[in-house]
Amino acid sequence: MDRLLLLLGIAAAAGMAAALLQRRTDRRPVRTGWTVPDQVRRGDFARPGTPWLVAVFTSSTCEACDGVLSRARPLESSEVAVVEVEANADREVHDRYGIDAVPLVLVVDDEGAVRHHHLGPVTSTHLWASLAEVRQPGSVPDGCSAS
Repeated sequence: MDRLLLLLGIAAAAGMAAALLQRRTDRRPVRTGWTVPDQVRRGDFARPGTPWLVAVFTSSTCEACDGVLSRARPLESSEVAVVEVEANADREVHDRYGIDAVPLVLVVDDEGAVRHHHLGPVTSTHLWASLAEVRQPGSVPDGCSAS
């Protein structure tokens, strides 16, 4: 009889411990997206005085990043700075803006507001259309999407 009571006590204690552990389980929602900043400090990037910035966040281990960067480079002009922000070389900038996925292209105005972005591989047409639309709204013809 003593052994039965001891076993019942152990079972009850185990059940209470399990219930307490289950209550402590993290119930926060699961993250379903990637971080895209809304605002950046233009001084964190080359040519901060230009009216527009196209920041291309990359990583040396990203196969798609080279293609996105090569499609963004022709956007460079006196009005547009195109800047690569590579994860290893510019870890501080990646961390500051919480960049957790590449390639990421930000189209940024002179005040640092992110006006458009592309996450993942993107075509030259979409990059040109994004920049054209933020620089001159309504300039992208119907049927040509900037997203």
